[in-house]
Amino acid sequence: MAHPHPDPEFIPALCGVITVSDTRSVDTDKSGQLIKSKLRQAGHRLEAYRLVKDEPDQIAGLVQRLVPTVDVIICNGGTGIAPRDTTYDAIAALLAKEIPGFGEIFRQLSYAEIGSRAIASRATAGVYQSTLIFLLPGSSNGVALAMDALILPELQHLVRQIKG
Repeated sequence: MAHPHPDPEFIPALCGVITVSDTRSVDTDKSGQLIKSKLRQAGHRLEAYRLVKDEPDQIAGLVQRLVPTVDVIICNGGTGIAPRDTTYDAIAALLAKEIPGFGEIFRQLSYAEIGSRAIASRATAGVYQSTLIFLLPGSSNGVALAMDALILPELQHLVRQIKG
């Protein structure tokens, strides 16, 4: 798909990846590893990778600590509606600007793949203190879909807009 305003030369984004899970470890974190791999393959720089329990205060605190050091934070896990899914609740309140199109299009693409279960996703994106934040599901298929179809094609453009 042609972009109406092509980006000038490539500038790697400084990225942080956060996996929110009560059960995953570095060795079992397939979604976090997938995000890291896709960012590196696209030429971006991984500045931080962390795992955090699905506790709202811990999630928000980690995001707040990483924000000064990165252009982008991609969180995976905790975006559903189960009682322990608190990533959206912890981060949505921090966002100065939401990017509603991300969640809307992600759910549309998810619907094409998994059907009506896509309605339970609270995947979203927004801006917190000049840092772009994406909240993705913990599913590796959902992560791959978001990274390939939405995040990587637009990451440069969105970071440039935020940074001015």
